[in-house]
Amino acid sequence: MGPQKYRAISFYKDYFFEFFENQSQKVKNKIIWTFRLIEELQQIPKTYFKYLAGTDALYEIRVQSGRNIFRLFCFFDDGNLVILINAFQKKTQKTPQQEIDMANKLKNDYYEEKKQSKKT
Repeated sequence: MGPQKYRAISFYKDYFFEFFENQSQKVKNKIIWTFRLIEELQQIPKTYFKYLAGTDALYEIRVQSGRNIFRLFCFFDDGNLVILINAFQKKTQKTPQQEIDMANKLKNDYYEEKKQSKKT
């Protein structure tokens, strides 16, 4: 029997996978390791998972591999289900607004599709 999981990670469409496929194996391993932390730790250190202030319930999964810093946007749905949307390599101190805007759009698209699927 494996470790207890406090959260499950799910992916919205292929946005994350398109990013993931273009990373080195070292970065991929670090991302997978970070996912395990998010699933298995009851309290996740802010070093790895942080609420994005000024957004409508967006969070960022924070991954660092060497000097490279990556941000993976996500949000919660149905309690402990983490929906992973888009990701990017961070090259500036501040998270670019266009990345936050894209994450908000994808989150809204997710909920709209979910609402439509319940109608059918």
